[in-house]
Amino acid sequence: MTPNLRQAQLLEEVRQRGFASVDTLARHFGVTLQTVRRDLALLAEAGLLVRFHGGVRAPASTIENIAYRQRQQLNAPAKQRIARAVARAVPENCSLIINIGTTTEAIARELLHHKGLRVITNNLNVAAILSDNADCEVLVAGGQVRSRDRGIVGEATVDFIDQFKVDIALIGISGIEADGTLRDFDYREVKVARTIIARSREVWLAADHSKFNRPAIVELARLGQIDRLFTDAAPPAPFPDLLAEAGIDCVIAPD
Repeated sequence: MTPNLRQAQLLEEVRQRGFASVDTLARHFGVTLQTVRRDLALLAEAGLLVRFHGGVRAPASTIENIAYRQRQQLNAPAKQRIARAVARAVPENCSLIINIGTTTEAIARELLHHKGLRVITNNLNVAAILSDNADCEVLVAGGQVRSRDRGIVGEATVDFIDQFKVDIALIGISGIEADGTLRDFDYREVKVARTIIARSREVWLAADHSKFNRPAIVELARLGQIDRLFTDAAPPAPFPDLLAEAGIDCVIAPD
């Protein structure tokens, strides 16, 4: 589903609270209980929320990500804003590695008019997008293609990326926890992402506000390994202090 404005706001409210009752949500949004129940039913059917008697909670699995098609729709305006901010910062005539994720795919769309780019990617969606840019050379990593999102993972992918040293890595993430760890769900994808970080002179992380305090099972990196963070809203505590301690340039994409 594509949530409407109220449903998107309701989803964000539940994510921030962790859980909420139907009565609380109805009062907060000034709508009827029937309206809230209908919205919650649709969001739960799409797998974006989990219902229980009298209320709803945010899914908080550390072992399974939200489905790719749902992630494409989730926070789409925020991802587009982030993508524009990243594209403005990417210089022409540089080399990039772009990894798996819906935010990195949004970045690829914003790079369609850049000139002189050489892009290495383990994301077939990114490769397809940037192949429309005649001034962009795209190199696709080998490996196993995941059918759910066309990401490429595995030892062959690691070996391919390990040949290069690029100017900038543009990476997405599933979650950033309060201990400063960057986390994801697939250990094979994480191994590739670690190699991407190691083979890049600068690492730029693109993460919308929903990624802060979101748990996931596999540690990918720590904030200290990131040079720039692009997000759509001021990070909540304790992240401003963590970012400052790590010396990370935090760019908040404008409306």
